[in-house]
Amino acid sequence: MRVGSFVLAAQFPGQGQGEALHRAVRSAEVAEEAGLDTVWLAEHHFVPYGTCPSAVTLAALLLGRTRRLRVGTAVSVLPTVHPVALGEQAALLHITSGGRFSLGLGRGGPWVDLEVFGAGLEAYEKGFPESLDLLVRWLREPSVGADGERYRFREVPVVPRPSESLTETKGPEVVVACTSPASVRLAAERGLPMLLGMHIGDEEKAEMVALWRRHAHASGRPSGEIHRAAHVSAGVCQIADRRTDAAETLLKAMPGWLRQGLRAHVTVDGRQRQMRDPLAYTELLCELHPVGTPRLCADRLAATSERTGISRFALLVEGSGDLAATEENVRRLGAEVLPQLAGN
Repeated sequence: MRVGSFVLAAQFPGQGQGEALHRAVRSAEVAEEAGLDTVWLAEHHFVPYGTCPSAVTLAALLLGRTRRLRVGTAVSVLPTVHPVALGEQAALLHITSGGRFSLGLGRGGPWVDLEVFGAGLEAYEKGFPESLDLLVRWLREPSVGADGERYRFREVPVVPRPSESLTETKGPEVVVACTSPASVRLAAERGLPMLLGMHIGDEEKAEMVALWRRHAHASGRPSGEIHRAAHVSAGVCQIADRRTDAAETLLKAMPGWLRQGLRAHVTVDGRQRQMRDPLAYTELLCELHPVGTPRLCADRLAATSERTGISRFALLVEGSGDLAATEENVRRLGAEVLPQLAGN
C-alpha cells in the first residue's frame, strides 16, 4: 500500500494566498520526512478553493526540494493547456527527477477558465479524448504529428524524449481523474489508471474499478497491465487521540473554506451549478475517510483497499487550515499509521 498526501493549497477564511501556498510547500517537505510515498498537487484558477494555478510548476519546485518523494499532479486540467506543451513539461520533470513525476490529468469543469485561456466550452465538452491521446503519444513516441479536429500540425521530434531518462520507466506515469462511466471507459481503453475523488465511498469506487476492468478487457488490453493498474483513491485524513477531536477539527475549519471556495466558481456559459452544503459535505468526508485515531485511520485505509482493490491513496491533510496542525497531522500519519499498514 502506498499512502500519499493530496495538496490543494486551500485558502481558508482570513488567510492570504501566500500563506496557503507556504503551507502547501511545507506540508510536502514534511511528507518526505515522514515517509509518505507521494504528494499529489491540485490545480485551480481564480478561486480560493485552491491557490495553485499550475500543478506542474509546483511539482517542479517540490521535486527540486525532495530526494525520494514522488510528486504528481491531481490534476493538470487538460482543456486549458496545449497537450504538447504539457507533455514537454512532463517529460522534462520525468527525466530531471529520475522518474519521480506522475502526470494526473482531468477534464476540469465548465468554468470561466475556458474563456480566459481561449479554449472554449467545446474543449471541455468534446475535446478531452483528442487532447489525452495526443499527450500520451507525445510521452511514448519519438516524433508526433496531429490531424485532429482541434490540433493539426506537421510531424516534429519529441525533445526531450522521456525514454532518455536513466530510469527503468520509459516515461512518466499518466493517471486520469474519473467521475463518470464515460471517463472510466476512456481511461480503461487506453490502459491508464484512475484517480477517484474523495466525494465517493468504497462501494462506488469498487464499482468504478470493476467497470474499468471490464472495459479494459473488452478493449484488448493485456491481462498483466489490467492486473497491475495502480488506481488512486483520494480522501481526507485527520488524526487525533480521539475520533471526536479529529472530526471537530475538520468541522470547525472545512465548511468555511468550502463555502467561500466553491461559491467562487463561475461557469463559462452562465449555467447554474448546485453547490454542496459545506457542513453536510464535511460530515460526509469524516464518515467516508480516515478521520480519527491512528488505529481507526489504518483500519479504514486497509478496509478501503480490500473493498476496492485500490492500493494507492491521496489524502487531504490540510483540513485544519493551520500550518502547525497540518505538519503534525502529516508526521502522525507517517509515524503512527503507516507502520500499521506495513505488509498491506
